[in-house]
Amino acid sequence: MVLLAGLFDIIDGAVARSTGRTSRRGAFLDSTLDRVAEVVIFAGILVGGYVSPFILLLALSFSLLVSYTRAKGDALGVDLAGVGIGERSERLVVLIVASFLGLIGLGVLVILVLALVTFLQRTIKVSSALGRAKSAPV
Repeated sequence: MVLLAGLFDIIDGAVARSTGRTSRRGAFLDSTLDRVAEVVIFAGILVGGYVSPFILLLALSFSLLVSYTRAKGDALGVDLAGVGIGERSERLVVLIVASFLGLIGLGVLVILVLALVTFLQRTIKVSSALGRAKSAPV
């Protein structure tokens, strides 16, 4: 399931770009559905009992905060593409490898650490960039 979600995510964006059919609507739907897929994947891990609900909640929360900080940073004019050690693709790879090895619980812990560090990296970058900019209404 995780492998298919990641594969389709890569393919849909590549197809849209290669056919020149990208749009703001498509970008919005892609980003939003990525978050839905992430929640569904974590819900499956929770239902399967592979990890403590508390650890899973933290991993999911920081994973979603990684995406939020990028969206908010971009909206405020701070480019966060490539900022952080645990972007969505890296987190998916960790979960795929952990699944193949039968170590889903460990994979979720690694995702928690990657997402937390990435969230902090992005928060620091946006805060620093906005601290240097002139004040503007939000």
